[in-house]
Amino acid sequence: MGFIAACGVAVLAFFGFSGGWTALVVGVGSAVIPVPLLVFCFLWLDRYEPEPVKYLVFVFGWGACVATGVALVVNTTGSVLAERAGLSDSLVAVLLAPLIEESMKALGPILLFWRRPRAYSGLIDGIVYCGLSATGFAMVENILYLGFKGYGDTANESGPAQGAVALIAIFVVRILMTGFAHPLFTSMTGIGLGVASRTSTRSVRFLAPIAGMLVAMMLHGAWNLMSVTATTSAWVLLYGYFAVMMPIFLAMVGFALWLRSNEGRLTERVLTEYAHAGWFSPPEVAALATLGRRLSARRWAKRVAGDAGAKAMKAFQFDATRLALLRDGMRRGLDSEPNRRMETLAEERQLLNALAAYRQVFVGRDPQAPRAVWDGQRYHITFPDGMVRVLDAPPTPVVPVPVVLGPPQPVPVYAANPYPYR
Repeated sequence: MGFIAACGVAVLAFFGFSGGWTALVVGVGSAVIPVPLLVFCFLWLDRYEPEPVKYLVFVFGWGACVATGVALVVNTTGSVLAERAGLSDSLVAVLLAPLIEESMKALGPILLFWRRPRAYSGLIDGIVYCGLSATGFAMVENILYLGFKGYGDTANESGPAQGAVALIAIFVVRILMTGFAHPLFTSMTGIGLGVASRTSTRSVRFLAPIAGMLVAMMLHGAWNLMSVTATTSAWVLLYGYFAVMMPIFLAMVGFALWLRSNEGRLTERVLTEYAHAGWFSPPEVAALATLGRRLSARRWAKRVAGDAGAKAMKAFQFDATRLALLRDGMRRGLDSEPNRRMETLAEERQLLNALAAYRQVFVGRDPQAPRAVWDGQRYHITFPDGMVRVLDAPPTPVVPVPVVLGPPQPVPVYAANPYPYR
């Protein structure tokens, strides 16, 4: 983090001393405007199983400080060398910039994947980490375009009023119309990292991030090529924007939303095994399938146990999702190595104990619900006459959420799966 901060200070100092401090202030003020919205979108996408804040700050800071600093040095050097060689500066924008920018934006999430592989639990995590890195990169790049190439250069030539007009024009183009570009490009690398995190095949773990990064570079290069050719014909840029980039962007949004809902369905499907072992009741598992059901469960917990109950239910839902993803990793053979296997089993036991502790905050506190104990197969329900009757679980979970659990049984342990995609 100290290295990231030093890079950030160096980039801002370079901007200030080379282009003027007024332009820097204008650029920072205008470039920061879309950042909260983009960050919120990625955090909203990751609501089922939020990632640690320190990792999110790390990738955002990496993109904003380290990636931009390296890209600034390399791209500037490339422009100087191209000019000396008599080559067009457009070659730097189309060939060199996508290569260095996408590789540097992805390097932070890749380092996180290398050093903290458990921080990745699927494709959504890869998209979120890479998207935040790209958001940080785009923010600092926008400081350059908005503050210096927009306001600063124009104000020096035609006055502050014309500088403000140029600032607004560039803001509309770079923020309102194409603010999604950098996150879209780098999310392709995120998909590759997400695929690598859910497979036990070594070749896939190595090649998937590379393939994603190559796709990101091609998209970035195609976009820059359209921007360069737009100097001769604006129709090229308009066609590329509406016929190429926007469909890709909308398809990516739809894919991300599908992944988000699939994470809830995966949780419901996987935790059914734990319900049969008595660690969850069927209504608890069903209440984790969608965000609407989770919100209803939090409201119920708050009604019966106050703010502590709502807080415990929220933590219960997050850890239940982590448990489902961990269990799915066992199915895929991600823990085939002995050390990784021991870590996985220890984390599973830790999550189960934490879930049991959260449950105690709100279980049995609803005065309108009869006492119902789930033993993994059937319900033992105390009726108003005081009799305890044993009932089979209905096809649709209707027993109040959650019920008291009986003594749980051991959950079967998967052997290493040599066919992770079957």
